[in-house]
Amino acid sequence: MAVEILQNAGPSGIDIAYERFGDPSYPALLLIMGAGAQMISWPDEFCKMLVNQGFQVIRFDSRDTGLTTHFSDTVIPDFAAVMAGDYTTVSYTLSDMAADTIGLMDGLGIESFHLIGASMGGMIAQTIAIEYPFKILSLTSIMSTTGSNSVGQPDYAILGSLGAPPSDDRQKFIEWKIKSLKAVGSPGFPFDEESAIKNAGIGWDRDHDPLGMTRQAVAVLKSGDRTDQLRKLRLPALVIHGTSDKMIDVSGGIATANSIPGAKLVLFEGMGHSLPQPLWEKMTDLISRLILQSEHVDK
Repeated sequence: MAVEILQNAGPSGIDIAYERFGDPSYPALLLIMGAGAQMISWPDEFCKMLVNQGFQVIRFDSRDTGLTTHFSDTVIPDFAAVMAGDYTTVSYTLSDMAADTIGLMDGLGIESFHLIGASMGGMIAQTIAIEYPFKILSLTSIMSTTGSNSVGQPDYAILGSLGAPPSDDRQKFIEWKIKSLKAVGSPGFPFDEESAIKNAGIGWDRDHDPLGMTRQAVAVLKSGDRTDQLRKLRLPALVIHGTSDKMIDVSGGIATANSIPGAKLVLFEGMGHSLPQPLWEKMTDLISRLILQSEHVDK
């Protein structure tokens, strides 16, 4: 699929890079990826499997990733200060990213759609469902959390051992990326190193903004706990999480499902913070069933 650019999207008037799979007359599924992750982190084959279920699939680069507008001219985030509760170096929040997303779909002429978000993308998807409830037909939150500090915390020992990603050397970045994917990935499933190396190289060539992920990460911290707002949602919801997730502990997924009335929780043994290829068929089937359920809900 060819990458397209929607200009002047949403209240911030940013340019958003996106790709569209499938027949535009089919029900729309919007895929939102996590912090620092570009739309290519949604595997092509995963998208095609959803298309084969009878949907059109849209994936895009969130602000500060890929070919979408970067906020490089804003203040440099002070992560330690933000962790301590000082948000003066935070340039935007998840609500701003949610508004970007609505701007994209409005620009494509899509009035209502299904949401699938992974990691930070799940947090954005939750925020969209909270703030734009009449546009959202169903919500699938994958390896994400509620924003509560009491759940979903990462294994800081593992993250600390990885160090910062190299910002000036393509090969070293690829090596760091593979090390990171192995550290937080899915121990119960094979790791496709060849595909991961290829994807990391493409990612570097599309964008290697060293502070983009940090700007997104502090946006998550400033956005806070969504638990009470999630309890007010009234829509078909699916929560998928791995029992071996070191980036967002499985307690985050459990809390998300417990917060959304009627949400279905599916835990996969051996899945970490990744989308293991052997689970794609099960995941797409679960999503398809959720969407069929949404057709019987009076919006």
